[in-house]
Amino acid sequence: MPENLTEQQAVCSPITRSAIFIVATLKPGGKHAETVRAWCADVAALVRAVGKRVPAGNLSCVCGFGSDAWDRLFGRPRPASLHTFREVGAGTRRAVATPGDLLLHIRADQMDLCFELAAQIMIRIGDAVSVVDEVHGFRYFDMRSMVGFVDGTENPAAGEVARFTIIGDEDPAFAGGSYVVIQKYLHDMAGWNDLSVEAQERIIGRKKLSDIELDAAVKPSSSHSSLTTLVENGEEVKILRDNMPFGQPGKGEFGTFFIGYARSPAPIEQMLENMFVGRPPGNYDRLLDFSRAVTGGLFFIPSATLLEALADRQPDSTDADVRNPGSTSSDMRYQDGSLKIGSLKGTSGYD
Repeated sequence: MPENLTEQQAVCSPITRSAIFIVATLKPGGKHAETVRAWCADVAALVRAVGKRVPAGNLSCVCGFGSDAWDRLFGRPRPASLHTFREVGAGTRRAVATPGDLLLHIRADQMDLCFELAAQIMIRIGDAVSVVDEVHGFRYFDMRSMVGFVDGTENPAAGEVARFTIIGDEDPAFAGGSYVVIQKYLHDMAGWNDLSVEAQERIIGRKKLSDIELDAAVKPSSSHSSLTTLVENGEEVKILRDNMPFGQPGKGEFGTFFIGYARSPAPIEQMLENMFVGRPPGNYDRLLDFSRAVTGGLFFIPSATLLEALADRQPDSTDADVRNPGSTSSDMRYQDGSLKIGSLKGTSGYD
């Protein structure tokens, strides 16, 4: 990675005990766009002000923008691989796309910090946006997912996180940024709990108690871990998962908020293709027999330095022409079976 990388948002921060995820759409009108642009310069100060109340609380906020919102708010130049979330699936298994112009990923070791920051942010921009989804997540015992297995096991090690998540020389104008895909899954816990532990382990591909990967001789190729493992040019391509459980037991709601960061959306999109369509087609992720995606979105995370500077960005009148752009070279990853991210070195920017 370049040594002179600009200051990043808190993409690579450790997972905390609590999180609030807010997805909002931008209301029509130039006044509302101007409100959101001006707020971009205030985010860091808001985090500092609220975080000072509990200095050891690890409060942070990652802000991301959807493709259409980027064009409306900031215009050109635009991040090379930013596009609207692409639905994939087969039959009743669908990774659905849902509205979302702005993503806030607020996290801390205490929910009161998350709550206060979310409240202060909405005071600033609440009249300019419509919140379409808000999820309050929590850490479940020893980093367990709602279905009882340890989550994020294959996250990159601490020394490798930036290499897999932060944009470098492949898109110099947006170096220090990242991409994030979010999905909200609802689980059929009654059906899942009717399975034996051994059947659950075959679906996930790991032991439930020890979190040890099943032996290759017995692990099904349709297991979740098999289908979300990507290898290109002999090296595993990783993403950073900061998933959180959520739910309302009184309403019978049990879910997982998936949030995956990467320096290109291509690896996450390939994982979703493998899960929902199958690798090969039909050999899909059996976890989807018990889990249903009800939201889906792709956002660009500018560096902290760029985020502040975006407050002064004004889109040109011709920028309406770049909305929903056609395929670019970065979008053509399936034509030759390649993820178009290289071998994690060289032209892909994985230095």
